Amino acid sequence: MRTGLYFGSFNPVHIGHLAIANYFAEFTDIIQVWFVISPQNPLKQKSTLLADFARYELLELAIGKEERFRISDIEFRLPKPSYTVNTLAHLKEKYPNNEFALIMGSDNLSSFHKWKNYEVIENNFTRLIYPRPGSETLKQEDHKNAMFVNAPMIDISSSFIRDAIAQGKDIRYFLPAGVYDHIKKMNYYR
Repeated sequence: MRTGLYFGSFNPVHIGHLAIANYFAEFTDIIQVWFVISPQNPLKQKSTLLADFARYELLELAIGKEERFRISDIEFRLPKPSYTVNTLAHLKEKYPNNEFALIMGSDNLSSFHKWKNYEVIENNFTRLIYPRPGSETLKQEDHKNAMFVNAPMIDISSSFIRDAIAQGKDIRYFLPAGVYDHIKKMNYYR
């Protein structure tokens, strides 16, 4: 099964995440998109990060019964910080019949060379690259084993969502309904 691995902190998951996942499930040969929740990205600050279980719960609310989507908490059980190359090795071992491809925003390509053992990922896994603002000049031929897809550019970020919530803004239409309600109920990001 061709499986797209969509790594992220999903802090919180928002409609942009779901739109991108939907694009890959609908317009590419990806059969299922797995949201791989990263407990600690080594290249990001942890200060505003919700607890692992809270982000998992928000993803459950966002995805509901959508069979093309799945949540993976594999990184919760791996050593911290989380390195994609280690996660990929565990997933390949656990699911040998799956053909995994990474779903990445084009903004991640500029720091890809900083990822642990990035050459292993580059040589062994297809990277499906969706457009992100500010990286329009990137060229596919400059990136080994990367396939640029013509997905819609979605300029929504989790940091924008967190900042808006902290300012008391009503951002209900940026989040799936269940996610918005739960964030409000739990008083997250205030």
